[in-house]
Amino acid sequence: MKKERKEDSFIKQPYYKGGDKMLNTFISENLKYPEISKNKRIEGDVHIRFDINHKGDVIDCKIIGGLDDACNDEALRVVKLLKYIVPKTPRHLKVTFHKNIRIHFNLNQPEIVPPTQEMLQPSVTNGMQMHYVIVKTPATTEPIQKPKPAITYSYVINGQ
Repeated sequence: MKKERKEDSFIKQPYYKGGDKMLNTFISENLKYPEISKNKRIEGDVHIRFDINHKGDVIDCKIIGGLDDACNDEALRVVKLLKYIVPKTPRHLKVTFHKNIRIHFNLNQPEIVPPTQEMLQPSVTNGMQMHYVIVKTPATTEPIQKPKPAITYSYVINGQ
């Protein structure tokens, strides 16, 4: 007969549904680079410390290290939109959790173009369907560096 093993920690930490990958996706989709900062070519990271209540809502944000006011305000706005999942605690304790996050502001991030109706029509070649996503990158006057390839493939195979 095996002994029951106790849990590693009494209180479980909150987590974002889908993990860090989905958290980064949510932030990149909702983050809008402020025009003022874009014109001044301000880049960098905004470090934020925030609190999560027992329901998973972000209740308090504080900037630890920031850029200009526009970037700081935008980073705070996006962090306040986050919703975490808080595992049940024993004895129904209402615990406030503290987390730190770093929001990146990068001028050379590619802009993802929303798909048009033509793009959604599958291209059929020899019984294979192909879907494309067009990504626009901003023009720069800086020397061209080889970016890391961000290629996504989607296949549909119909067996007949």
